[in-house]
Amino acid sequence: MTEAIEHFDVLIVGAGLSGIGAGYHLQQKCPTKSYVILEGRDCIGGTWDLFRYPGIRSDSDMYTLGYSFRPWTEPKAIADGPRILNYVRETAAQNGIDRKIRFNHRVKRVSWSSEQVRWTVEAERRAGEGAAEIVRFTCNFLFMCSGYYKYEEGYTPEFAGAADFEGQIVHPQKWPEHLDYAGKRVVVIGSGATAVTLVPELAKTAAHVTMLQRSPTYVVARPAEDALANKLRRNLSAKLAYHLIRWRNVLLGMYFFQLCRRKPERAKELILGGIKMALGPDYDIGTHFTPRYNPWEQRLCLVPDGDLFKSIREKRASVVTSRIDTFIRNGIRLEDGSELPADIIITATGLILQVLGGVEVSVDGRKVDFANTLSYKGMMYSDVPNLAATLGYTNASWTLKCDLSCEYACRLINYMDRHGFRQCVAHNLDPSIEALPALDFSSGYVQRSIAKLPKQGSKRPWRLYQNYALDIVSLRYGKVDDGVMQYS
Repeated sequence: MTEAIEHFDVLIVGAGLSGIGAGYHLQQKCPTKSYVILEGRDCIGGTWDLFRYPGIRSDSDMYTLGYSFRPWTEPKAIADGPRILNYVRETAAQNGIDRKIRFNHRVKRVSWSSEQVRWTVEAERRAGEGAAEIVRFTCNFLFMCSGYYKYEEGYTPEFAGAADFEGQIVHPQKWPEHLDYAGKRVVVIGSGATAVTLVPELAKTAAHVTMLQRSPTYVVARPAEDALANKLRRNLSAKLAYHLIRWRNVLLGMYFFQLCRRKPERAKELILGGIKMALGPDYDIGTHFTPRYNPWEQRLCLVPDGDLFKSIREKRASVVTSRIDTFIRNGIRLEDGSELPADIIITATGLILQVLGGVEVSVDGRKVDFANTLSYKGMMYSDVPNLAATLGYTNASWTLKCDLSCEYACRLINYMDRHGFRQCVAHNLDPSIEALPALDFSSGYVQRSIAKLPKQGSKRPWRLYQNYALDIVSLRYGKVDDGVMQYS
């Protein structure tokens, strides 16, 4: 173990979209504070570098997924992964944030000492192919920007007969660099964002692509380019055009989400009407594109320029809604006895959720079980001092909430400095507050992990509203000393 310990005012974990944003906000709003970013991988980008499958793209528009402080200027509002990755890396380089990153430092455990009023952070540092060594840091404030899912592996159910299949089985999270699917029969298992992204892209060169789903998802088509946004950018400054379109998209998104919750049948009619126009009156939309749940009880899938529907119309792709009986030598047998031939099977079956990137957290020698904590303003945790995390929205762009969380963390740090405080901790003193699940999504990846996740409370500031406008009031303008956050 390396005993030399470096100390920083703030330590950020993760150099993805939110980690770079956290670095920017710290530099702008807490310029006297020293900070470092520890990144477990060897490059900037997080999700947008990890996922390499064909056609990877955002399922949110870049006017809301982009940073509040750096206008998106590309023509396409629904951007592909490489362009988003370039945007994140350019942001880091332009602001000198890249020089603050320690790559190949995978944080494993963090421990808070009330006596020392600081965190000790242990990370595995790798250099080349050699064995990892443990390095330690200390910091006054810990900012976790490590995402919400397990980077090491995705979720794959146990499929009967998988060992009998003679082709290749691939999970999108571990996409092989040189996978050749041209002229091949491909089955994509799944119906979420990854599946609807992969199918039209693979169908460009594959012999045929089948999207095999156990149940449908709501799918909405949207132009890849925003004509109004591009027009405004030609006639206004990039910054003004960006913020006008950003707010238009935020408000439209909030309106549609509320429509789905308050008038689900009307929202359902609108969505299915769009699919019927795209696929024609003879297509079996009831079986393949009509879920059992209401819109926004799970996340909607976005298909730019209706590319999924186009590949189905052109017979290059098809959708099968059924349950799997077993994998067989040359494909998949379904429960009704029919068979799907396949040379390649892609298991777009979801993510494994985890809290704070799977880092072990202890406070004064006691391991924190986050399932027993309440989430404070969607970014801190009850009785865990001087720690914030960036987590996005389930019903809007990830970065909208992350930007606000970064701003609030900076407000908190500056407030503590002005008043001579060294510790802040959210503590629930209201016995009437009921602990509720943090997410009300019925999606499989949520339900598999919900018991391990922090809870939300039945009242503010423990309640998660998934509402950008309310969060602006709370995080940007709300009182930092609200009686719940305790300072010492």
